[in-house]
Amino acid sequence: MIYEIAEIEITEGKDSEFEKAVTEASKFFKAAKGYNSLKLTRSIEHPSQYRLVVGWDTVEDHLETFRKSQGFQEWRNLAGPFFASPPKVHHVNTVFNAT
Repeated sequence: MIYEIAEIEITEGKDSEFEKAVTEASKFFKAAKGYNSLKLTRSIEHPSQYRLVVGWDTVEDHLETFRKSQGFQEWRNLAGPFFASPPKVHHVNTVFNAT
């Protein structure tokens, strides 16, 4: 499994609306091929900064399948209006995990 990490800066004061949009859009991620998990985190020091962390089976499931889907367009239609700038997206895999 890999993780997509999207660094998202939203317009100040739009936190509640953005969080509601992500909650509503989660169904599009869940319906996507290769989807495993979704988590939204918010910076304590910089409250307009969020990280959307999505678990996928493969990078291709995210970039080739989801990004070209209607679900991706719906996600962007719901959450995109709150973006202060385009999200910065990268992919990671776990190399060590202590519990």
